[in-house]
Amino acid sequence: MSTDIDPGQEHDDIIYPQVLPFLMIHAGSLMAIWSGVSWPAIALCVVLYWLRMFAITAGYHRYFSHRAYSTSRAFQFILAFLAQSSSQKSVLWWAAKHRHHHLHSDTEKDVHSPSHKGFVYSHVSWIFYRQNDATDLPKVSDFSSYPELMWLHKFELLPAIVTAGLCFLIAGWSGLVVGFLWSTVLLYHATFCINSLAHVHGRKRFVTGDDSRNNWLLALFTMGEGWHNNHHAYQSSAQQGFRWWEVDATYCILVTLSWFGIVWNLKRPPEQVLRNEQRLGSRAIKRTAEQLVARFNPESIVLAIKSSVHQTELSVRDVLVQLHHRADVHLPNMPTRGQLLAEAQAMFAKTTSLDDIVDRAYELLVEAVGSFLVVPTLVAVANPNLERKVGILLRHPHIR
Repeated sequence: MSTDIDPGQEHDDIIYPQVLPFLMIHAGSLMAIWSGVSWPAIALCVVLYWLRMFAITAGYHRYFSHRAYSTSRAFQFILAFLAQSSSQKSVLWWAAKHRHHHLHSDTEKDVHSPSHKGFVYSHVSWIFYRQNDATDLPKVSDFSSYPELMWLHKFELLPAIVTAGLCFLIAGWSGLVVGFLWSTVLLYHATFCINSLAHVHGRKRFVTGDDSRNNWLLALFTMGEGWHNNHHAYQSSAQQGFRWWEVDATYCILVTLSWFGIVWNLKRPPEQVLRNEQRLGSRAIKRTAEQLVARFNPESIVLAIKSSVHQTELSVRDVLVQLHHRADVHLPNMPTRGQLLAEAQAMFAKTTSLDDIVDRAYELLVEAVGSFLVVPTLVAVANPNLERKVGILLRHPHIR
């Protein structure tokens, strides 16, 4: 059960009481050697995997995290109960963490970014760290107002215990081990692969400012969640397979449920997104520009510039003026806007915001190079207003 501690409280230690049940579920799966593997238990495993996978994808993710469609209060509770039977913590914790992920996707603040914290951490380890145990209820205030969801949040393991008990009643020990434990372990790692593999392997159709990718194999095992780059391009869509051949079983089931009035207001991506003609937001432009700038080394550029300064009559201030005004004079190792554009075209998918990305990248590179050039001079005079003066000089290099 998660504890609502202060989200700002930082810890680095692992919550060992939560690690042990996770390990025991994996170890318990090996008890099939003792319990045997019966056909009813295998049937339970298959049914529970796909039923609970739908509850995770349609419930935890598309409904509770993104409000991609509407449904009744009763079906909302059913989705939450089924999803929590997968032992992936409470619906409120899951949705709050996922909303946080999208806000900071693949940045240092992302709780499970493989690019910043490694593959294993992003796949599974992150859920055991105390700093990730808290539930940021204000992030899910739209759902935390429901008493029944708060009850599920308080007793988050109850749905899993009830499901395990039913499996035992239906098919005995084999039903518990094969039906419940096997399907739970499979659900764990299929779900976790979206956090890890879907940010490492696959294709990027859209520029999203992060490392999200489309992976057709993951989409098959996760009922459509593998179209992860599509999802990051338009997060509020109930449909994540944007092309006719992109199998999205979750969306197909949601459409079927809509025929019976169980769900409604299914959101789909607008035509502008489907044609990849949408303008990117400032956050995505900034993050993508940072990815582009990361391909260049400001320190090596500065070293080359300083070397040329000693060999010519140019001063550091003259260099800053050239950087600021984007002069035609090419500074040593300093990429031109054309070079940045060529690199961006090679790195990123098609986007109408490519010029905005390149312009922002050039600004960031100029700031980085300018900082390296200016800071040593300011440090030399021990100026207490270092940061302020760097900013002024970079914005107005003509000031003396």
